[in-house]
Amino acid sequence: MTSTGPRGGLPAAPQFSPARGGPSIWRMLLGARLRRLREAAGVTREDAAYSIRASASKMSRLELGRVGFKDRDVADLLTLYGVHDERERMRLLAVVQRANAPQWWHRYGDIVPTWLETYIALEEAAHRVRVYATQLVPALLQTEDYARAAMDLCPPHRHPDDLDRRVELEMERQRILAQPDPPRLWALIDEGALRRPVGGRQVMRRQLRHLVEMTAVPNVTLQILPARLGLGLPGGPFTLLRFQEPDLPDVVYLEQLGGAQFLEKRQELDLYGSTLDALCARAAQPDQTAELVKAVIGDLG
Repeated sequence: MTSTGPRGGLPAAPQFSPARGGPSIWRMLLGARLRRLREAAGVTREDAAYSIRASASKMSRLELGRVGFKDRDVADLLTLYGVHDERERMRLLAVVQRANAPQWWHRYGDIVPTWLETYIALEEAAHRVRVYATQLVPALLQTEDYARAAMDLCPPHRHPDDLDRRVELEMERQRILAQPDPPRLWALIDEGALRRPVGGRQVMRRQLRHLVEMTAVPNVTLQILPARLGLGLPGGPFTLLRFQEPDLPDVVYLEQLGGAQFLEKRQELDLYGSTLDALCARAAQPDQTAELVKAVIGDLG
């Protein structure tokens, strides 16, 4: 199999023109492209991994765009998949350079776990971010003081400076909401998270006022799940990420103490998506959010 076009049996090459995400989205698109080429060539993930002296689990991470690429590995995989057209090979190898470019959060690599780096990359590339928050205000909506207080609730930091840098990282994450062509953030927040006095009364008052301000941001939608409706979802908070590029599937992110899960199976995505839709239908409408939050501020005294 030597052709790279549809007549030769391989999937047509995408144009690789991501709208956002920098190296993150290039890595994800290249991984998706390699997966499609492998499947079209009838090569198993195990055999592909063997050809580049890697494990099947690493091959899976490559195809998901979760790790960096080596020129030699991509060249070997293209040969294995029957991609011999020189222009196509050079085009995909050029994408490797973009996919491996340093990302802004790499300077925090000594204090940020790998799973959080993975999530930040996905968040940067997402077209829509849907969040269900039960215990805390979502990270993209936190004030600096609130973020610091919330992180202080976690296990001890190795060094006092680590806390400062983690807060700095969280504040930098929020820049995506103000960038050109920003992602759409839709956050559903349990009322209990608004009434939990993280950091004390003054910190909470500033945080709640910030939420009121965010209701006026065009690409942000906030809904509150009133306490009077009872328990929202026993399973806890989660985030559903959606990407504009058709080759990239949705991802559900579940953060845990000391780790995280990334769910990508169709049945899992359908379950979390439909659950979030049902919760949003039960919640107060977005145009009521500002008044609901102001009422909580009034209750603080």
